[in-house]
Amino acid sequence: MALSLVADFELGKDVLPWLRAQRAASEARGAGSGGADVLENDYESLRVLNIERNGNIIYTYKDDKGNVVFGLYDCQTRQNELLYAFEKDLEVFSCSVNSERTLLAASLIQSTKEGKRNELQPGSKCLTLLVEIHPVNNVKVLKAVDSYIWVQFLYPHVESHPLPENHLLLISEEKYIEKFRVHVAQEDGNRVVIKNSGHLPRDRIAEDFVWAQWDMSEQRLYYIDLKKSKSILKCIQFYADESYNLMFEVPLDISLSNSGFKLVNFGCDYHQDREKLSKHLSLCVFTNHTGSLCVCYSPKCAAWEQITYSVFYIHKGHSKTFTTSLKNVDSHMTKGITFLNLDYYVAVYLPGHFFHLLNVQHSDLICHNLFLTGNNEMIDMLPHSPLQSLSGSLVLDCCSGKLYRAMLSQSSLLRLLQNTRLDCEKMATLHCALSCGQGAQFLEGQWRQRADLNTNRVLSDFLKIIQWISENVSACHSFDLIQEFIIASSYWSVYSEISNVDKLLPHSSVLTWNTEIPGITLVTEDTALPLMKVHSFKGYWEKLNSNLEYVKYAKPHFHYNNSVVRREWQNLISEEKTGKRRSTAYVRNILDNAIKVISNLEARNLEPRLTPLLQEEDSHQRLLMGLMVSELKDHFLRHLQGVEKKKIEQMVLDYISKLIFGDLLFLNQYLVLWIDKREIRTISKEHLVWKVIYCPPFKQ
Repeated sequence: MALSLVADFELGKDVLPWLRAQRAASEARGAGSGGADVLENDYESLRVLNIERNGNIIYTYKDDKGNVVFGLYDCQTRQNELLYAFEKDLEVFSCSVNSERTLLAASLIQSTKEGKRNELQPGSKCLTLLVEIHPVNNVKVLKAVDSYIWVQFLYPHVESHPLPENHLLLISEEKYIEKFRVHVAQEDGNRVVIKNSGHLPRDRIAEDFVWAQWDMSEQRLYYIDLKKSKSILKCIQFYADESYNLMFEVPLDISLSNSGFKLVNFGCDYHQDREKLSKHLSLCVFTNHTGSLCVCYSPKCAAWEQITYSVFYIHKGHSKTFTTSLKNVDSHMTKGITFLNLDYYVAVYLPGHFFHLLNVQHSDLICHNLFLTGNNEMIDMLPHSPLQSLSGSLVLDCCSGKLYRAMLSQSSLLRLLQNTRLDCEKMATLHCALSCGQGAQFLEGQWRQRADLNTNRVLSDFLKIIQWISENVSACHSFDLIQEFIIASSYWSVYSEISNVDKLLPHSSVLTWNTEIPGITLVTEDTALPLMKVHSFKGYWEKLNSNLEYVKYAKPHFHYNNSVVRREWQNLISEEKTGKRRSTAYVRNILDNAIKVISNLEARNLEPRLTPLLQEEDSHQRLLMGLMVSELKDHFLRHLQGVEKKKIEQMVLDYISKLIFGDLLFLNQYLVLWIDKREIRTISKEHLVWKVIYCPPFKQ
């Protein structure tokens, strides 16, 4: 399947054996009772409650006496720890533990079995408690109300030292969010107690909201409130010093007035009616390190003949609404649409029906998105139970208690590339496959493999892509496959080095796409840009703000092209033929740039037989290469403020080296090797070099 789910944690493998061993040891000491059957029945209640920022997983179960037991799985040490047990028959609704594991916050509801009442706080439906668990076990009641309360400790930093103050969020079904400040002190050695437990300071963070989402990794709170029937998305950023700021407000063209109350990623919601899951709206916010901000939205589904969902590319200033028709729909289907964050892509799928990969970085053209529908092995292999997308690439299946790490499968994408007949799918699959190994490390490793082409070793997935291109040069009618591969792979090879590379360098040779995608209807609309509430940005927020500024003021786009290079190169050749020369210093500088590119390649320890172009004394070619370096360096210097000149020059040399000689030379040799064998047609070296240097858009 295109999406690979690798299990990082499983209740059945990482917790259950340990609990059984603990119980067996207890019974051996005479501290427990019951046989094997009772033991198995006890752990039927085992389930995940929450995943904290440091990756630790909190779970719960009921012992043979009906007591509620809390446990923690440490993702670093792969060890389990029992945190606390309530000697009451209660149902855990929400839970969180602080980073030092000294405080436990939990919301519980009274058991409905045999009409039992909540003995801790009669008359209330939900009881929210703060417990000292190291080791005093004093309990403080935070809330005793008839509405549900969710709890979440803030984690200022994964590796932070113990702080004298902990901060705890309380999210109420009555549509308000409070932040409690809990002062703790150590007494008698390691004993941790709450100071002034009779009155804990609190702040009202938000109120009158209808939807909220927690980002555990980045410590961000997204929420939506309604102003005159308009849905306003807001975000609060919590910082390491325990301060927080409202970062932005942005109106969304969606209707939530009759949608009820919903939370995302505040632990596992086991009280939601699974039978109604498919009828509920889906709404989530995804970000990545490049400064992207996407809001994915699927309205309530009244019928299953077709599915409509929208993605608001906030960082691009537009939204796209996709509509896909379904076939062979079960009228009793209870599965809902799922959105997953895959960094540069958003996955949207309905198990057994469709799987879409939406390009977050390059959302302008529909051909850069992959749409799979119907009976496809890449769809059927995905889990049919609802998945919860956490921060980064983590995915939680609450039903099975499995935590996955989601990633695109390059080998599966290669199979799709080999089997699909549609140009749009070839284009999207090629880009997906290259993004799987994006960054300098992906392509750098290929340099050392090229000498082994004539051996019988197994080719890597990347080399297999090149092999497929070699055998299918004319397979695409809507774009040039070789040109697309070279530009896209060169783009990804320097992507990690330049924060604004998507604005400055072309990632594709295709500038327009007018061909319809079978089974997909698309509507694109401009959207309002966020109103930023903070004026001093760092990290992610600085990159998001840079993207927003680009959307506001970048006319025309900043993408580099070689039109200036072509004109200047033709002028220099014409001057040479007519005997008219420019200043010697100007021409020498251009030729020096070409020498730097050659030196940059030689520094990679390429064998001479792999670089025949470098051995040729072609002055025109060197002029062209030097001009490309000069123009691209000027392009970066204009638009990359604050970046060292030496670093920009090295990035330019790396990009030009890979664009002209890197993958092109290898691809050229491979084309000659495979095409001549199959008597198709030979593409000359000069034609390929010319094609890449000009980077012209494909004429449809």
